[in-house]
Amino acid sequence: MASYKEIVTKAVIGKGKKYFKNNYNIEATNKPSTVLGCWVINHKFKGYKSGEKIGVDGSYDVNIWYSYDNDSKTTVVNKQINYNEVFNVRVKQNADLTGDTDIIVRTLKQPTCSKVDIADDGNISFDIEKELGVEVVGETKIKISIEEDEEPWDDLDEEVTEEVEKEIEENVDENFV
Repeated sequence: MASYKEIVTKAVIGKGKKYFKNNYNIEATNKPSTVLGCWVINHKFKGYKSGEKIGVDGSYDVNIWYSYDNDSKTTVVNKQINYNEVFNVRVKQNADLTGDTDIIVRTLKQPTCSKVDIADDGNISFDIEKELGVEVVGETKIKISIEEDEEPWDDLDEEVTEEVEKEIEENVDENFV
């Protein structure tokens, strides 16, 4: 007859991902002729609980390389972008976000510049895409079956019998080597 025990352990109790596409503007010091490149670097983020939701605070730097004076000179303009995103993470059955939980945030798609345009007023408009994944790790219980009756040990037969030993002694040639 089996009985049951509960083990309390940490496990993923909620998980979700979210795609973001945001548009930003940056003021150029000179009137741009052509945008030559856009890089997103130094992406940093941290997750936290906010009631029944999960928040992510983060930042990254955007560097835009452009030409001006009829494509005769170039310069780079940069901007730090801070963001705060809120997730509605579905928590697994019987899990509780109000207890002691850890928040793990992963970048599923690094922030990248998907579109850059020069506006008539000389500002540069650009789109940044990113995808973040969030896991909530908390305490949960696992129920397992316990066998109380120990299985008996098997008796192992001796593999080398007297007959085998006698045959070995008779067939060994001591002058072999």
